[in-house]
Amino acid sequence: MFTEKNIQQIKAHGLSEGIVKEQLQIFKNGIPFANVVEPASANKGIKVFSYEEQQQFVQLFEANKAKLELMKFVPASGAATRMFKFLHQFLENFNPEEDDIETFIQKEENKDLKTFFASTDKFAFSHLVKANLNEKYPDFKGFSLGKRYYLFVREVLGESGLNFSNTPKGLVPFHKVGKDFITAFGEQLYEAAYYATSNNVANLHFTVSEEHQEKFKARYNEIQDSIEAKTGVKFNISYSFQKNETDTVAVTPENELFLDENGNIVFRPSGHGALLENLNDIDADIIFIKNIDNVVSENYVETIAFQKKVLAGKLISLQHKIYDYVEKLHSETILDETLKEISQFISDELKIPNISANKKTLLTILERPLRVCGVVENTGAPGGGPFLIKDKHGNQSYQIVEMSQIDINNPQQKALVDKATHFNPVDLVCGVRDYKGKKFDLLKYSDPDTCFISSKSHQGKPIKALELPGLWNGAMANWNTVFVEVPLVTFNPVKTVNDLLNKAHQPK
Repeated sequence: MFTEKNIQQIKAHGLSEGIVKEQLQIFKNGIPFANVVEPASANKGIKVFSYEEQQQFVQLFEANKAKLELMKFVPASGAATRMFKFLHQFLENFNPEEDDIETFIQKEENKDLKTFFASTDKFAFSHLVKANLNEKYPDFKGFSLGKRYYLFVREVLGESGLNFSNTPKGLVPFHKVGKDFITAFGEQLYEAAYYATSNNVANLHFTVSEEHQEKFKARYNEIQDSIEAKTGVKFNISYSFQKNETDTVAVTPENELFLDENGNIVFRPSGHGALLENLNDIDADIIFIKNIDNVVSENYVETIAFQKKVLAGKLISLQHKIYDYVEKLHSETILDETLKEISQFISDELKIPNISANKKTLLTILERPLRVCGVVENTGAPGGGPFLIKDKHGNQSYQIVEMSQIDINNPQQKALVDKATHFNPVDLVCGVRDYKGKKFDLLKYSDPDTCFISSKSHQGKPIKALELPGLWNGAMANWNTVFVEVPLVTFNPVKTVNDLLNKAHQPK
């Protein structure tokens, strides 16, 4: 089914014919929806701790962190293009020589524009834009309001200006500090100093696009001295790229291999699930995972750090128990009452019910990677959440499930989704080593049945694309998972530029 040219392409991409055939089969077979049993809720799949309990977990983390290797893992691959979508539309649709700006921004579909223009001074990049405009246009202040707005936006997005259209989101100025600014990248470093630090060293790993790596390094060189002086912490930063061998092929709407006009296979990046390979390359006792844009201005950072330490303390508490039980299970003799105790622990803490109390079964469950996931109350934000699901073998487990994995055309399934009380903000603390300190091979704990198929286009032609199981969804489906409620202040993503006007992104 492959030409010799195609076979060479597949090999050059780090893939095999067998893997590509498996991908094509997934397109043809389709992907089963998740079978939701019920949404997780407070004290039913989601642990809610009192302040006293939170303090105990923080103290446990503080008491142990000096002897632990800590790492903060930040997916930071994306460009900021979508963040400025409505500004791009403004440049396309508004003619400063013909259109009246006041009439234009009063339209319902332009309400985001109205908010943006009413608040330009509150954005951390505004002074850069204005300085550039005053230099380029000495008569700028004499221009009509519409023309000033148009040139302002063009300076924000255009290649001859700040070029935020082609800038990674992590390097866009997010927060004002006096006359200076801090990017999301800088805030991730500053925040890490408060909780992902052991012996005054913070280790961070960013997954970036290869063409952006030097920009991140350059920004770090600009801020290194000031942030080290401010925090008293040394930063050890590493980078990786999404691997070519995690790309997937595209197909036609009829599920046939899609070839371009030159007969070449079209490979596509396979979503953030591909970063499981990058995560698997990291060896640390505790790995904090957080998206690049979910940061706060520095006056909120201590609150964020406290909640991170709660999650890490809970992870350590569980690990101490698990390691002790695994050691006992590996011994030659073990009491029946100890087996029952372990089975009860799995039911109470890991929320896996009806486990038979035999050594092999208990070891199979306990000898897996562990994650403690912060979840927030659902405010209607798009995205996944914590649900109890049933797999094809009838086993039930709590998982982070994306909405695209659920058949909302099924009235019963939609009713369960509508009852969901909590949301996944991507706030994970992971334990990836076994009781002897050996790192788990994370690739073994992914569920390949939880891929995504989406409709895309290539050079104007419709195609179907395949995404690997999401990093915190199917890629971690066979981990032990514990959900903990965290306050809404821990969730402050920047999906559009106007999100930077929210309280958590503004100075006091």
